[in-house]
Amino acid sequence: MKRITVFGGSGFLGRCIVLRLAAGGAAVRVAVRHPELASRLKGAAGDGTVELMCADVWDEKSVSRAVRDSSFVINTVGHYVEKSGATFDAVHGQGALHVARQANEAGVRRLIHISGLGADPSSDSPYVRARGIGEVLVRESCVDATILRPSVIFGPEDAFFNRLSDMARRAPILPLFGRGLTKLQPVFVNDVAEACASVLAGPETVGKVYELGGPGVYTYADLLRLVVERTGRNRLLLPAPFFIWEVMAALMAFLPNPPLTPDQVKLMNEDNVVEATALTLADLGITSTSVEDILPTYINPDY
Repeated sequence: MKRITVFGGSGFLGRCIVLRLAAGGAAVRVAVRHPELASRLKGAAGDGTVELMCADVWDEKSVSRAVRDSSFVINTVGHYVEKSGATFDAVHGQGALHVARQANEAGVRRLIHISGLGADPSSDSPYVRARGIGEVLVRESCVDATILRPSVIFGPEDAFFNRLSDMARRAPILPLFGRGLTKLQPVFVNDVAEACASVLAGPETVGKVYELGGPGVYTYADLLRLVVERTGRNRLLLPAPFFIWEVMAALMAFLPNPPLTPDQVKLMNEDNVVEATALTLADLGITSTSVEDILPTYINPDY
């Protein structure tokens, strides 16, 4: 069996990718900082095998060990909140470089780098800028890399819809970012995992960039209404100017685990949809799954 190393395999997206590849008979090495958090994957490997290994994308020596004897590498590592040394640049920039460079030196046949829609090295958003810089560094270090840019990823264990659901159950009034008109194109986590499998199976995907979004484009207010409807609550959606969110985020920045950051406010002020000319899930032979089909499987009324 060809070995596939998945960095960040204990995360929401990483777990789904590992299970999809293992179900197809692959030998998957899960490279994570805390292997114990991925232990349940070993019992759900399907026809393949799952190996756990301690690795940190910032520690290039550990990255080198993790990619050794691997035919393919997938880097899913990412986060939305900076903590101490885990800055956006360290994870999405230099971390991406370490994975790409070591994959290239190890003779890895294919690399998939998971980025995000709108990645731009010139953005004024530290998160978006680091994503864009990471893409540039990956391309310069590994010519066989394929870049996937998903929109907001949803599924039973997601942070996005589950957080909105918690808000809808607890608060009688739900604030919108501005008027709630920011456009999003949520993509199902299983479709992103399937995209990884399709990329690895298709040599024609080498060096290409794919933007991954679902079949529907929604405003933030639309998505919040869907969640409110699923929870069976009657809630008021209240527009809130972005400067209020900016002030709140600045005040929360001093907390150990801020629920809102200035960069997240910036992200919610820009549309996050697939470009009309981009390669998409359809180009990988995948029919995208709608929010309406999946949301009822994990967001339900709770009286």
